[in-house]
Amino acid sequence: MDTAPMAHLVAHPPDADRGDDTPHALVVRLQRADVSAMTLVYRQHHVAVRAFAQRLVGDIEAAEDLVQDVFIALPTAIARFRGDCALRTFLVSIAVNQAKNHVRAAARRRAALARLGREPEPASPDPQRDLERRQLADRLMLALDELPLEQRVAVVLGEIEERTSAEIATIVGAPEGTVRTRIFHAKRKLRDIMQAEKGGER
Repeated sequence: MDTAPMAHLVAHPPDADRGDDTPHALVVRLQRADVSAMTLVYRQHHVAVRAFAQRLVGDIEAAEDLVQDVFIALPTAIARFRGDCALRTFLVSIAVNQAKNHVRAAARRRAALARLGREPEPASPDPQRDLERRQLADRLMLALDELPLEQRVAVVLGEIEERTSAEIATIVGAPEGTVRTRIFHAKRKLRDIMQAEKGGER
């Protein structure tokens, strides 16, 4: 296949993402629809993509579905890759674009579990502490469900994954100032939701 029309997309090899250096040649092979390159990219990055997906949607099943969608979309999406970020960062941006339905599905599942109650957990050396941790995590995830998707993505990337505003801007395709504004409003809403819930428990 003649790759000349796509040469500008890989003119600059992607930078390292947290120490993970993706070779220029791998991107070229992806753009040629090389199956072995797809397999290699999956092996190198699926764990990180799954970790982000689970933090974003808060549900293992929905996260697995999202990861699958990311790698299904990659052969088409790679044509947009211009080498101005790491390949892993690009994969996370695909996850963000694919996330809407998965976030909604996970939120519905959490709401149903909250209504029905959870199944008993395995015995623990400190069951009270484990219970408190689970309850806090559940409350935080339910609070995240109240955020608009753009704010949810920004706060997960910035506050949980500890990415810079520049990285987040690349992932979501928005100016850094917009990213910082989204994080600010998201944190304020989360704080208000958590405080209101805590007040309601008194």
